[in-house]
Amino acid sequence: MENRNLKKLLGLGLTTGLILAACGNGGDTEESSAGSEESTSTDDFSIVMVTDIGGVDDGSFNQSAWEGMQAWGEEHSKEENNGFAYIQSNEDSEFVPNLNQALNADFDLIYGIGYKLKPAMEDVASSNPDQHFVIIDDVIEADNVASVLFKDHEAAFLAGVAAASTTQTDHVGFVGGQESAVIDRFEAGFLAGVYAVNPDITVDVEYAGSFGDAAKGKQLAAAMYSNGADIIYHASGDTGNGVFTEAKDRMNANPDDQIWVIGVDRDQTDEGNYDGGNLTLTSTLKGVGQVVQDISNESMEGNFKGGEVSNFGLAEEGVDLTEGNLSEDVWTVVEDYRQQIIDGEIEVPENPADVKAE
Repeated sequence: MENRNLKKLLGLGLTTGLILAACGNGGDTEESSAGSEESTSTDDFSIVMVTDIGGVDDGSFNQSAWEGMQAWGEEHSKEENNGFAYIQSNEDSEFVPNLNQALNADFDLIYGIGYKLKPAMEDVASSNPDQHFVIIDDVIEADNVASVLFKDHEAAFLAGVAAASTTQTDHVGFVGGQESAVIDRFEAGFLAGVYAVNPDITVDVEYAGSFGDAAKGKQLAAAMYSNGADIIYHASGDTGNGVFTEAKDRMNANPDDQIWVIGVDRDQTDEGNYDGGNLTLTSTLKGVGQVVQDISNESMEGNFKGGEVSNFGLAEEGVDLTEGNLSEDVWTVVEDYRQQIIDGEIEVPENPADVKAE
């Protein structure tokens, strides 16, 4: 089934093939595209992003942000490195040096992609009050930092509805990256969506402890599929490439035993291609790319929203779900639940502890 076009806000950062293939080799990506470029003039507005672990080819969160930055560069005829750039983080200890590298290169707006950058950005931002920063997926209370959140639990709820309405084994799974308030939202929403459809479905939940460990993702997926799960939703960045690899290996070996993966943050249809077809059931979408483009434009026009917090959900068209390989009947169910969330009839929990199978 072909994916239908989604709302404009989600249009950027969610298409595939704009940059490197999502092969999961984030650690092999060039360490920095900012390099040692000379300082840009204040009249030549420039932006840079410091990645979370996983790299701009993670097929997920970092990649969607980078695609939005590329789209902004194309919109304004800017060249990579001078007008826009990324600096890759391969481990947490690189966050502060990378932010300082961006600062020293005189970029006008510095993005921290992911909640893990919060402590580092708080430190660097407090020491440089005239520099503008944006933190994605967390909040920093400072006049020179704009904070962006997404209601990931709302999109994850729809993924849970899709999984519960599709499973043939009444057994599904969730693979998270690192435990945190952000990934709690994904897990809570998914659980709530599954149980809203059928409280008797078994849901396996495991965490890899990393957003950049595809081997661990493959291992966790293998255990879940062997234990009877036929659908796994991952919220684990580059680790999720291992989930896809395990599913594809199994489908190639036994194409009659249908299993699925639900993608995250961008349309991960391509990650599900195997010899006999496609096993990406659907993907939750997160409009990081469009938000990056919008904030960059506003800031370039002198409207930087320092000290403000933005939060995007289904009603704001900031998160969503692809139709993917869902049946028409299941898609109708998903759409009904979507409208209930938008209308306020369903309040999706953000903490797994608040989710109970009735």
